[in-house]
Amino acid sequence: MCLGVPAEVLQVEADGRAEVSIGGTVREARVDLVPDVKKGDYVLLHAGFAIQRLDAEAAQEILDLLGQLAEVQ
Repeated sequence: MCLGVPAEVLQVEADGRAEVSIGGTVREARVDLVPDVKKGDYVLLHAGFAIQRLDAEAAQEILDLLGQLAEVQ
């Protein structure tokens, strides 16, 4: 099973690297697979790669669902 996690793009570098925030934790990610990503966008992050752009509403919905799953565990 694969898991993609929503992340907010904080900064994009010209070489395809980006700084993203996942629940307040800042990490480096690759955004080569999602063209035209810019600061403030939300992306679905899998294994350090952005695989899809999300709108803020969809990102929050996924984060809420992941939070509910964590509570059940």
